[in-house]
Amino acid sequence: MQELLVKTYLKSEVKAWLKYRDGSREVVKIVPNTGQKHAVQCYEIYTAYDQPPVYMGRILFDAKGYWIYDGDVLQPGEQEQLAHFITTYVERI
Repeated sequence: MQELLVKTYLKSEVKAWLKYRDGSREVVKIVPNTGQKHAVQCYEIYTAYDQPPVYMGRILFDAKGYWIYDGDVLQPGEQEQLAHFITTYVERI
């Protein structure tokens, strides 16, 4: 049986700008959830500077790179921004 290889997009917590539909912007924190035991990558989204941080949902990627947003805070365009950020982010060495 062939094992599915899942690409890891982010290995550590990062911050990203998120532009909302109304034109406002916010910095969000994207945190990899390494506790997943299935063939998915899970990234939890939080506000970056609120104390305590506000949970905004999560984005899950399957082995083929397809993603789904699990939450009710972000609109589709905002979800796409974060999914694109996660898949194209290059970690600094």
